Amino acid sequence: MKIISKHICESRKAIKRITKTIVFLFIVCVLISCNGDDKPERVERTTFVYFPWTNNLTNYFYDNIADMEQVIKTSGLNGGKVLVFLATSATEAQMFEIVCKDGTPRRSVLKTYTNPQYTTQAGITSILNDVKRFAPAESYAMIIGSHGMGWLPVADDKSKEPDAAHSRGDYECSADSRFFGGLYPEYQTDISTLAGSIDACGMFMEYILFSGCYMSSLEAAYELRNVTKHIIASPTEVMAIGMPYREMGKYLFAENPDYRAICKAFYGFYSSYEDPFGTLAVIDCGELDGLAALMKCINQKYTFDTTFLDSIQRMDGYNPVLFYDYGDYVKALCGQDSDCFAQFTQQINRVVPYKVHTESFYSATYGVIPIKNYSGITTSEPSTNSEAQTYNQTQWYKDTH
Repeated sequence: MKIISKHICESRKAIKRITKTIVFLFIVCVLISCNGDDKPERVERTTFVYFPWTNNLTNYFYDNIADMEQVIKTSGLNGGKVLVFLATSATEAQMFEIVCKDGTPRRSVLKTYTNPQYTTQAGITSILNDVKRFAPAESYAMIIGSHGMGWLPVADDKSKEPDAAHSRGDYECSADSRFFGGLYPEYQTDISTLAGSIDACGMFMEYILFSGCYMSSLEAAYELRNVTKHIIASPTEVMAIGMPYREMGKYLFAENPDYRAICKAFYGFYSSYEDPFGTLAVIDCGELDGLAALMKCINQKYTFDTTFLDSIQRMDGYNPVLFYDYGDYVKALCGQDSDCFAQFTQQINRVVPYKVHTESFYSATYGVIPIKNYSGITTSEPSTNSEAQTYNQTQWYKDTH
């Protein structure tokens, strides 16, 4: 009996040891699994493609995404990731990653959204935090597809119907164009809100590309100067197809974006497009403070002569004009002072190191407008349009007057 009891005790001890080992291994596996889920691999750069609700551009966004997928298939991701936020209606959206497996691009859904708040700082901050959680990176870049109206603030009256000067949308016209946000104020976002959201997330951008009208705006760029190194945008209206990502994508998704090549690819596409109208510029935001200091000195010395207003290059189809070519405006302001204007020219060339344009640009309300003077960036400083009545509230105005 003692021998039998001894064997039973030893068997029980062995079972306990085995059980402890199994439990230990199970816990280790669970911890490894949890760590893998909670901490995705950190990559060199995450490019976030942001397509909020715009009322009428969704089908173009699908084409844009397909072009990006083709670029990723042929050129790869260069150690980075591409995440897309796509609003499919005013109340539904999805975030997915474009991945390439066995040479075939596919979309890996990361999250679905119901009633996403993409017009508030808290809402956009939440979306950007999702990007950081799903695809942490050493650096980030952002592509925004939407309508656009430069620096202009969202209308206070959210029920206001869009008028001819503030619709941020397409007009009934022979060629479609994109005028940040949708056609109506409830779907539009102020530039200051975007800047605040990016800052709150600590996601300083390598670049922000706006695929929307009038976003190469001096006043808008100045608002964003502390949250991104570069802005890529058009100073005029943009055709509804947006940016030619199939041609530009490999330079955008590169480890070191080639801004000169991005502009060249844009021009190559639009100069031979069926509606051959396109303007694009790259803004170096690190040079904007220097420009503001110079502009403050210029404004202290010179006052704009309004008789020159009609001679300044217009960059829109509004009446009165809302967006003027910035370089041409400063020439009218102080061009008679050769030394002062030479200093300005040197600085604006540092602010806008790369820019391209076709011979003319297209306005849905005005038609084809020739480009005779082009600095790649606009200002509303001399505008008499009622939509510019809050211009003196912009940070640019405050810092230069």
